[in-house]
Amino acid sequence: MHGEDGARNAAESHATAISEIETIAAREGIDCEFKRTAGYLFLAEDDSADSLEEEFEASRTAGLAVEWSAPPIQATGECLRFPGQAQFHPVKFLAGLDVASQTLGAKLYSHTEVKEIDGENTLVKTSNGFRVAARAVIVATNTPMNDWVKMHTKQAAYRTYVIGVSIEGDPPPAFLYWDTAEPFHYVRTEEIANGRGVKKLLIVGGEDHKTGQERNDHDQYNRLADWARQHFPNAGAVKFRWSGQIMNSMDGLAFIGRNPGDADNVFITTGDSGNGLTHGSIAGMLLRDLVLGRGNPWAELYDPARKNLRAVLPFARENLNVAAEYSDWLRPGEVDDESKIEPGMGAVIRKGLSKIAVYRDSSNQLHQLSAVCTHLGCIVSWNALEQSWDCPCHGSRFSPDGKVLNGPAIRSLEPVPSAVHK
Repeated sequence: MHGEDGARNAAESHATAISEIETIAAREGIDCEFKRTAGYLFLAEDDSADSLEEEFEASRTAGLAVEWSAPPIQATGECLRFPGQAQFHPVKFLAGLDVASQTLGAKLYSHTEVKEIDGENTLVKTSNGFRVAARAVIVATNTPMNDWVKMHTKQAAYRTYVIGVSIEGDPPPAFLYWDTAEPFHYVRTEEIANGRGVKKLLIVGGEDHKTGQERNDHDQYNRLADWARQHFPNAGAVKFRWSGQIMNSMDGLAFIGRNPGDADNVFITTGDSGNGLTHGSIAGMLLRDLVLGRGNPWAELYDPARKNLRAVLPFARENLNVAAEYSDWLRPGEVDDESKIEPGMGAVIRKGLSKIAVYRDSSNQLHQLSAVCTHLGCIVSWNALEQSWDCPCHGSRFSPDGKVLNGPAIRSLEPVPSAVHK
């Protein structure tokens, strides 16, 4: 997607990001469990061995250290070993950054919802009436809430899932693992202290799908557990589960820099493409230099305004997918009567020309909202696994009562008359 020079620049930036996290953790005394380790890429069962050959050559071209290796887990054939990788606890790291930044004079405000950014006057306006003046504004909200259309055509929202699985007996070596499946799976190991000692866990992730477009009853968490037990025979019960939202850019790299079409002092970081830990650190370094007017060798590579001819096909494919989702306006409802909605479930119903998002709570009350996403007018769908209304176009998500969970939408779903009844 970025040519040989771009690939080398990308590899350098991510390697530098790992070192930056390591340096900050050591300098600030942040106990975030940072440790250097190797990463292993192994072949998915239904994939061709050519995938690893191509990855090996591409990695060497990009200047990455890589070698062929026997797999350290139950896998088929050889795998690729990448030395010099790392893992850490991101929440503990952020907690340390919190303390360090405030020591340097930063002020952090939570529960302060931004509703508008006035780039021309560099004002941030909040929902509770405050206005914050600044010389520069950085929007780091996973997907930009200040950009209505442009950036959302260059990336797509995906749901991703993770489970924490107990390990019976000896744990596997503490390496990083991932495979060539589409979507891919990845594994980390973790230790959790409890009253009886230290518990070993496998952290297993994957089963990604486009937000709002998994319209079946499959359970991603169960599929992850099945995959884990297939590759780790001593994997036990699922103890934890999480989900998250990632933004996949059209060409695999984040968008970090000035917001296209905005004032020169408004910056964004988005499109992390599943590599948020290192892309986040890259953004910290790159945006710092841009705000201070300093040169940075990665600025062009990550420029949000970049035009990449190699990404034309994925760009077209994603936007055709979005366009197809608007046809939901023409379809009948998911059910034809509210009585067919079980407690704790939701469904979209057609009423005349309107689409209504109907949720039946555990006390059997019905809650009715407009099913029209407040971002760009797509019809939301019910996510039974995560109990939310999800937009299949640009990834906005809403709680059962319509409150925003994920942008780019910043307004709740609109209520409809007689919104709560038996």
